[in-house]
Amino acid sequence: QVQLVESGGGLVQPGGSLRLSCAASRSIFGTNVLGWYRQAPGKQRELVASISSGGTINYVDSVKGRFTTSRDNAKNTGSLQMNDLKPEDTAVYHCNVRGIGIWNYDYWGQGTQVTVSS
Repeated sequence: QVQLVESGGGLVQPGGSLRLSCAASRSIFGTNVLGWYRQAPGKQRELVASISSGGTINYVDSVKGRFTTSRDNAKNTGSLQMNDLKPEDTAVYHCNVRGIGIWNYDYWGQGTQVTVSS
C-alpha cells in the first residue's frame, strides 16, 4: 500500500500564497493521474487540479491563472502552488493518485488545512 503525505497548508491572508506538496512512500508504477481535491465544510469535495503521468494538466475554472500543479515522477512527489488566495479557497486539500486503464489503484493523502483569512 502506498502512503501519500501532504504538507504545506496553513493560514494565509487574502492575496497570499501557499505551496502544497504531496509525497508518496514509494514509487507508483503505471499510468496515473495526480489530483488535488479540496473540501470545505458543508460542501462537496471538488477536484481543483490534476496532472497525468504524461503531463496533461487540468484546472477547475475558479483556480485557473492562480494555481499551478506539477509533479516529479522520479521523486514520487507532486505540488500545488497557490497564488492570489481567496477566502473561498479555504478547505482541506487532499492529494490523490489514481491508476488509469489497466492500473487499478486509488491512493489518498490525509489532507492539509488551508485557511485564507484576514
